[in-house]
Amino acid sequence: MLHRIYESTNAPVRIYWFNDRIEIHSPGGPYGNVTIENFAKPGITDYRNPNIADTLKTFGFIQAFGRGIATAERAMADNGNPKPEFEVNQSAVVCILRGKL
Repeated sequence: MLHRIYESTNAPVRIYWFNDRIEIHSPGGPYGNVTIENFAKPGITDYRNPNIADTLKTFGFIQAFGRGIATAERAMADNGNPKPEFEVNQSAVVCILRGKL
């Protein structure tokens, strides 16, 4: 919800559960300071929906801005899973969470 695009599409965020992985498909590619080339690099952040971002932080759904990918990587590693994979283009971001090897 925080990063998805709301202009020109009504497509929802979709979550697909497979035997070996989970895929999260989010409409809207990189935004602002975030590009396809620097996506997921530490310290590079921007917010397409600042009002939603503020609301999510206020209600405790976000601990700190710009730390979500690092948190997911740490949680996956702690569980013995590979790092999250990202497929990024101008119209969508797909996050792939694979099962243990």
